[in-house]
Amino acid sequence: MNSFELPKNFRLPAEWEPADAVLLAWPNADTDWAYMLDDVRKTYIDIISAIAERAKVILIGPELPSDDMFPPTCRLDNIIQLEMPINDTWTRDYGPIIVMGPDGTPMLQDFIFNGWGMKFAADKDNRVAQRLHSSTLITGWYHGPATMVLEGGSIESDGKGTILTTEHCLLAPNRNDALDQYDIETALLENLGAKKILWLKHGQLAGDDTDGHIDTLARILPPGDIIAYTGCDNPDDEHFAELEAMRDELASFTNALGAPFHLVELPLPDPIYDPEDGTRLPATYANFLIINGAVIMPTYGQPKKDALAAMILESAMPEYEIVPVDCRSLIRQHGSLHCATMQLPLGVLNDDYETNN
Repeated sequence: MNSFELPKNFRLPAEWEPADAVLLAWPNADTDWAYMLDDVRKTYIDIISAIAERAKVILIGPELPSDDMFPPTCRLDNIIQLEMPINDTWTRDYGPIIVMGPDGTPMLQDFIFNGWGMKFAADKDNRVAQRLHSSTLITGWYHGPATMVLEGGSIESDGKGTILTTEHCLLAPNRNDALDQYDIETALLENLGAKKILWLKHGQLAGDDTDGHIDTLARILPPGDIIAYTGCDNPDDEHFAELEAMRDELASFTNALGAPFHLVELPLPDPIYDPEDGTRLPATYANFLIINGAVIMPTYGQPKKDALAAMILESAMPEYEIVPVDCRSLIRQHGSLHCATMQLPLGVLNDDYETNN
């Protein structure tokens, strides 16, 4: 279907709502992963295998893996591969943002992706959402291309009209320079079906190329009245003051219905440094993916911290299975598990696609 005018009463689903699939991009030698391709592909195989147990995986890229690269236990029947040019593999930020109409019709929002404020090439990534829709793999309406820059990792939804985001990112230079905060908030309300935007002024991790994506800092948990946030208990850590201030902000927030959130603190991983240049990398346990009853959680080879983060998430979401995946390779390129994935809500996939292709 072609572009259209958005109907009334649409909304951006919460991540924990049922999903058809998760979009990932396969690392190849023309991406920034070239120097550590084997290591990062092993991590991707672990992530894909974990997701394929619970949902379809849409895997894109100019070069795609063969079946024998996956373990025998992997649900290969749940993996759909689609050849497509990409610049990078962080599909959270250039994949389609799907809103749902009041009748359950999915609507693909194709916002501009400009490489996190023109830091990196993004011409191929910026066309992925449109190419996915044109392939007929994704059904429903296409709304775009948009005139506003917006990355999926910069917004968090409770599915009921509340959007959580950060000023550092959405107001950063080279994204939407012609728009002020009021303009951007208006656009979010209009394009995401939101009723209230919560703006964090504080909180950013060292080494974060995204200028403070919310999915590194604070995540809304089911049923929508809980926020898990990245905390810091070490006054000597460079993040201490900012994360303390962020916690106080979160404690003051209320959702679109006026209700406060219950806060759950996640530990900050011990510092991880880039072996090439010695800079600190933005490791965070908040960068997990919620998918069909499971939480796919990044770990960083820190047994005590990894176990503590898993225990906290399990306590906050007792009905969900916590599935740890070692993401030490992903963090080398300043991202983690959630950054590498984009969920597609229930009703988005075209059931006839595999039959016809």
